[in-house]
Amino acid sequence: MSVLLFAFPDQEALTESMLSRWPAERGVLIWHRFPDSESLITLDGDCEKRDVVFLASCFHPDELALPLLFASRTARELGARRVGLIAPYLAYMRQDQRFHPGEAVSSIHFARFLSETFDWLVTVDPHLHRHPSLDTIFAIPTHAVSAMPLVAQWIREHVPNPVLIGPDSESAQWVKQVAALVNAPLVVLNKLRHGDRDVEVSLPDLQTMAGRTPVLIDDIVSSGQTLLQTTGHLRQLGCRVTIVPGSATA
Repeated sequence: MSVLLFAFPDQEALTESMLSRWPAERGVLIWHRFPDSESLITLDGDCEKRDVVFLASCFHPDELALPLLFASRTARELGARRVGLIAPYLAYMRQDQRFHPGEAVSSIHFARFLSETFDWLVTVDPHLHRHPSLDTIFAIPTHAVSAMPLVAQWIREHVPNPVLIGPDSESAQWVKQVAALVNAPLVVLNKLRHGDRDVEVSLPDLQTMAGRTPVLIDDIVSSGQTLLQTTGHLRQLGCRVTIVPGSATA
């Protein structure tokens, strides 16, 4: 029997795109929220002896975690053979070490939670900085898909004379990959973070920027302050309109 795909809210466009390329049947996931914020998950689809897949971007992960657990366990109770998760954005990967005494290493704990909830995981460009791969923290099979070739293709088709800019060292791996694919120069800036919404970003080199269109690529965008400050620097330097490819952000 075909795979049964359940999509969480706000995944409509991606769901339609996937179903046009993948012989899966679409089930209906109903997520009801009671006035006290409790969730009730209902799966409308025949899970018996089938591979069941949930599509859910882990944006706002605290709100999503229990519904993911309820959905997976319900699918198993309804007879699913295996239960997998496709998460275009994988949350909690930034906290990959104990930066201050007493802090939780959230990436490890979230990976353990997902490993106990699903049989496999597919994600896109996860934030891997100090963890060399997902396999080092997940106990289930994982696969990381890169969107960088598509980002590079878009840049080649739409951006004249680009220069790739990474706002900080953690974005360097993505910036270098795209720069190599489009054969363009790159600049990786330095960032000093004072708080969640208080960051300082260094100025780019004017000689590298001259006559080129800046394209900012970052790995995680939460408040947007890093990109905003970088864009502000570029405007002060008189650079061309800055472009931030949406698919290159988390």
